[in-house]
Amino acid sequence: MARKSRKETVAVIAPEVDNTCRAAIYVRLSVEDSHTRSASIETQQLIIARFLEQNPEITVYNTYIDNGATGTNFHRPGFQQMLSDIEAGHVNCVIVKDLSRLGRNTIDTGYYIEQYFRIRNIRFIAVNENYDTAAPEDAHSGIIIPLRNMINEAYALDIGRKIRAQQRQAMKDGKFIGARTPYGYLKAKDDCHQLIIDPVAAVVVQKMFQWAYEGAGLNTIAVRLNEEGFLPPSHYKKIQGTITHENLLGNGKWQTRTVGVILRSEVYTGDLVQGQTKTVDHRQVKADADEWTIVRGTHEAIISREQFDAVQKILDQTAQRAKAREVKSYTPNILKGKVFCSHCGGSLHRQRNIRKKSDDVYLYHCLSRSRISKDSCPGATIREDALLDMLADMLQEALNTALGKYTLSLAEQPQQAAERAEPRDKITSRKQEIQRLRGIVRSLYENLIQGVLTKDEYFDYKEKYESKIADIALEVEQLEEGLRTMDEQIEQYRALARDAESIKADRELTAALIERLIDRIEVSHDKQITVCYRFQSEFENYVEVLKQCRNM
Repeated sequence: MARKSRKETVAVIAPEVDNTCRAAIYVRLSVEDSHTRSASIETQQLIIARFLEQNPEITVYNTYIDNGATGTNFHRPGFQQMLSDIEAGHVNCVIVKDLSRLGRNTIDTGYYIEQYFRIRNIRFIAVNENYDTAAPEDAHSGIIIPLRNMINEAYALDIGRKIRAQQRQAMKDGKFIGARTPYGYLKAKDDCHQLIIDPVAAVVVQKMFQWAYEGAGLNTIAVRLNEEGFLPPSHYKKIQGTITHENLLGNGKWQTRTVGVILRSEVYTGDLVQGQTKTVDHRQVKADADEWTIVRGTHEAIISREQFDAVQKILDQTAQRAKAREVKSYTPNILKGKVFCSHCGGSLHRQRNIRKKSDDVYLYHCLSRSRISKDSCPGATIREDALLDMLADMLQEALNTALGKYTLSLAEQPQQAAERAEPRDKITSRKQEIQRLRGIVRSLYENLIQGVLTKDEYFDYKEKYESKIADIALEVEQLEEGLRTMDEQIEQYRALARDAESIKADRELTAALIERLIDRIEVSHDKQITVCYRFQSEFENYVEVLKQCRNM
């Protein structure tokens, strides 16, 4: 019988190569490109669509769009989603209109083209540059691509400088350049750089300045605005349609900080003060006063200069009195961020009552009635020492309940060792079974080469054994995870037992202990305490995991 060719034998079992091209179409439009028709999202998609018509072997997996995203960095939602799909194996080709759409940062753009895509065997195509990593004629791309990236980066820097220079000149010319107008003003319909009075909000601004002129404090003004039902700036602008994102909205109530910002703003006198912030290392920071751009009389005033100056004098005097007041240090707040009002959900404010003949007393109380409106909440007040005393009792009882039920199963060392021995034995035997099955799979290949098995029989047996190996490997993983869970809960049990003994011994609560054991404390108007613990059902999983391991 003629001897079989070794090359022919190898060709029989070689895995099939996936030659399908699953493409990600990536398009990006930055702010500086928005006025250029040739760079529009639609134009980019049209150019790529024409390219795909000439290359029918390429199928499109998805289109990723970043609209209004800078090309100088890669923190873009569409681009990051595309990377996720590449990592998941859904995409093996990336198509862009030109290199500048991928990015204008020389180093990072070069990294993605020369390393990231290449290592993952991702075909990259830039249509307008006629660049395709799958084309052999792109042998000199190592020189051309970095050069083009440097040009794109220089272009981005130049555009950025021009935009900033244009903005500075617009500010000097008395043009408003902000995205959203100050509360009390609108943009003129025929000129987005011109402020005009909003007749609805302007009345509210005038009330605020009048109240401040009469001596009302910031908190008093905020309460009055809330009680009279005036919407705060963010919610008012949402109704106007100038704010749409939920993250830019507050809680729907006026705050003292918002009142203070409005009362300090010169825009209400008809003057524009811009450039109060600047970008340093990609972060927005406050600019020095000598860097501001101030132009007088650019728009109609809501408040007279005389009233504005008088209010500034009152605010300055109030600030000076607050600074001159002697400040005594507070004791550490071990319940910080844990105590809330059970009625309105607001955080309870910790306040100190100074006493001359005894130690100071600390109180927790809800600020809603004094900061928002009198009818906004029934209110809640409790002394800190009374709250801590109640918490010690409640913690002791809750710990005893949680620990007591599982004391027998978790605390005894011999029983713990026996409970964990069974899963460990199962892991060992299953790993041995995996090794045995892998040996059988290797022998199948030898039988195929020797002609004992046909190709169809080989692949059939191989699939069955590998499926069994995968099932057993999953069981091993589940058993190991079960052991880790049991060990973690045993250690947690011991830590909680130590905490319970500590509370029982001296009833002293510490910030670290409270952080470990308590998630949230709620106090009602009649001083009813509700505590959300971090350990209530902590050990129920132990018995469940143990049962699952025994049944595997």
